[in-house]
Amino acid sequence: MWSERKFTGLHSLESSQAVDYYLITIKLERLRKERQNQIKCKNIQWKERSSSQSADDLSSLFEKKDFKDRPRSTGSKSTLSLRLEQCPQQLNNPFNEYSKFDGKGHVGTTATKKIDVYLSMQSTQEKLHPMMVVTMANARVHDLIGLICWQYTCEGREPKLTENVNTYFLHIAEDDGEVDTDFPPLDSNEPIHKFGFSTLALVEKYSSPGLGPKQSLFVRINAAHGFSLIPVDSQKVTMKDILQKALKKRKGSQKGSGPMYRLEKQTEPNVAVDLDSTLESQGTMEFCLVRENSSRGEESSEEDPPIDITTVQDMLSSHHYKSFKISMIHKLRFTTDVQLGISGEKVEIDPVTNQKTSTKFWIRQKPISIDSDLLCACDLVEEKSPSHAVFKLTYLSNHDYKALYFESDAATVNEIVLKVNYILESRASTSRAEYFAQKQRKLNRRTSFSFQKDKKSGQ
Repeated sequence: MWSERKFTGLHSLESSQAVDYYLITIKLERLRKERQNQIKCKNIQWKERSSSQSADDLSSLFEKKDFKDRPRSTGSKSTLSLRLEQCPQQLNNPFNEYSKFDGKGHVGTTATKKIDVYLSMQSTQEKLHPMMVVTMANARVHDLIGLICWQYTCEGREPKLTENVNTYFLHIAEDDGEVDTDFPPLDSNEPIHKFGFSTLALVEKYSSPGLGPKQSLFVRINAAHGFSLIPVDSQKVTMKDILQKALKKRKGSQKGSGPMYRLEKQTEPNVAVDLDSTLESQGTMEFCLVRENSSRGEESSEEDPPIDITTVQDMLSSHHYKSFKISMIHKLRFTTDVQLGISGEKVEIDPVTNQKTSTKFWIRQKPISIDSDLLCACDLVEEKSPSHAVFKLTYLSNHDYKALYFESDAATVNEIVLKVNYILESRASTSRAEYFAQKQRKLNRRTSFSFQKDKKSGQ
């Protein structure tokens, strides 16, 4: 018992001595550091100067200098200065919100997609060369359109774009920039990685180059096998251009690959039309395509019997209901069979129920009914052969213009286009008037800008 108390007392004494030693060590270390710091410092005693100096000498010690007249440096501008000069242009870019989809700085680290984009709104020479765009792979088609507009504006290209991204479409294009009219524009809500196309074209709505003129102005070309509709922009077009378009639609009659043809007025047989004259000077919109070194009667005997033009015109001018079984074109060229019913009051699109296409790829089409007052245009898009032609039906829906694409044989498509356009011409709808007024305003702005640009370049 006594030995345990003695051991405990000794242990407490040793612990107290250890603590005192530790505190002394810390205090000595602090004193050593203070002494080292004092060595680095030097105390100087202030003394009044015995010699006096004049006011001039004192003022010369702290002479006032004017830095406003300092000459500017003539050296090269720094990178920061150059960036600051470019900054206002980037700040004024109305498409800055889409710059986050630019993938040029993320190549190799994040999934990106490189696309060559042809710009249809540029001049003839400039739009032959595509603009390379690198986009993030998770961007939508709408985001890619905004990115294209942002890069277009940053590069200072002309003409300036409309600040609304919804004004533009993205179309599939060939390697030479020609818009592929077999496909409708890409859906703006779809992700861009869904499409495997590396060449696209940025096209403005309602003025899509490469899809054929969008004015409802047609020249009718009668032939022994039937007739064709040639869409034109205006009556200023030459008859040579109309003949070339008519021959391009005839299978096997292109230049250098078949017999030669001439144009005659429908009312003036055996009198060739002057190809250098304009359509306006002809006084008619109906012509006949006749093979060289033959007359209309001879050509009719060699090919199919001529159609009864009077019967066709009477049928097209009627507002009586008629239905056509055709195919409706969806995105990525999927088609569904529909029944198109046309009357003077409405256009009805009903899906054919006995679909033979695989249900995996079958797009379920809902019935559509369009009032005739909401119809804006019915335009022929292409006519590759007598067995295949495509037309577009434009109508107003929820204050926005929508387009539907259909395909069938050339005779059926031409009949539909003529019938719908006759109904449109006979009904003075405000939707159609506003549609063409909007297109005319855009055309006038584009023409005015082109005139000003040519005027500046000529000065």
